[in-house]
Amino acid sequence: MIYHVTTKSQWDEALSKGYFEVPSLQIEGFIHMSKENQVAGVLDRYYKNVSNLVLLHVEENKLTAEIKLELSPSINQEFPHIYGPINLDAVVKIEILN
Repeated sequence: MIYHVTTKSQWDEALSKGYFEVPSLQIEGFIHMSKENQVAGVLDRYYKNVSNLVLLHVEENKLTAEIKLELSPSINQEFPHIYGPINLDAVVKIEILN
């Protein structure tokens, strides 16, 4: 299982489009994901003052896009990156964070 923090409005948009994507896919070429033990750090670094957050639980085996583990030099950890939109059937749980 891998995870992605997003807003409820981004998730609602994905439901209407039939797939999930975020601006990083066009800008960097991938969607940033986290392992379970990395989620708290991601929330602390990037989402301290953001409301209406949800955590997508994504089953890697159901993804249709390529996934790679890649090093984030700023914190010296490998993170999963998805090189394409996330097909909705790979999202097996949506957890409301705040």
